[in-house]
Amino acid sequence: METSHALILALLQGLTEFLPISSSAHLILVPMLSDWPDQGLAFDVAVHFGTLTAVVLYFRVELAGMLSSWFRSLGTRYPDEEARLAWAVLLGTIPLGLFGLLFHDYVETVLRSPLVIATTTILFGALLWYADVKGPQTRCEYRLTAGRIAIIAFAQALALIPGTSRSGATITAGLLVGLDRKAAARFSFLLSIPAILMAAGYETRKLLVAGNAVEWTPMLIGVIVSAVSAYTCIHYFMKLLDRVGMLPFVIYRFVLGVVLFALFL
Repeated sequence: METSHALILALLQGLTEFLPISSSAHLILVPMLSDWPDQGLAFDVAVHFGTLTAVVLYFRVELAGMLSSWFRSLGTRYPDEEARLAWAVLLGTIPLGLFGLLFHDYVETVLRSPLVIATTTILFGALLWYADVKGPQTRCEYRLTAGRIAIIAFAQALALIPGTSRSGATITAGLLVGLDRKAAARFSFLLSIPAILMAAGYETRKLLVAGNAVEWTPMLIGVIVSAVSAYTCIHYFMKLLDRVGMLPFVIYRFVLGVVLFALFL
């Protein structure tokens, strides 16, 4: 794998993993449109590890409090709000795991089409726009009920379809059930931790079974560049979210979808 390819793909993964524009779609499209060779499982594991490192570091204080409260909640019937948030993240991950086990092969073959990506990019972009404009935005992530958690969880499972965007789907669902923008983004990012862990674990298992040789330099580039770019992306996204809203990402999704239809229809 060429160093320039590793740099571009790692930067792309870091910048798009947490924005509502679909990292998986971009990692499929860029090599396809550039006629690059497939980056391979080892590189996918590396960039997932990088983005996981970024989100854990960014939310390290919150995660420490949630983990401590979660363990204390195991011995009581009245968990505090941090423990309830930890339970919400765990329960909100179950549909993604189940859907991933059932439909992973179908998603990785049939649905990796530019036209599928174009359709989901526009469709879920429109839904994001609607949620941002019409969502009541009155709740924080600590006030999620079981029903609202379920809606966000199933939205995350739908994001297995390329072009949907895991962060886009969960932020959209969060806005629709009443979370404000920052609360929807924070909950989406917390949900990403077990989601990325599952994806990286699955890819690592496939990598070990395949037993292919690993190019360590691209992997190291992938980890570092994706981690730094993802951390930076989260930082500025959270700072600018109330000011810019979701419209820039909606416009980007519409433009990308139209371009893909023009190229592949």
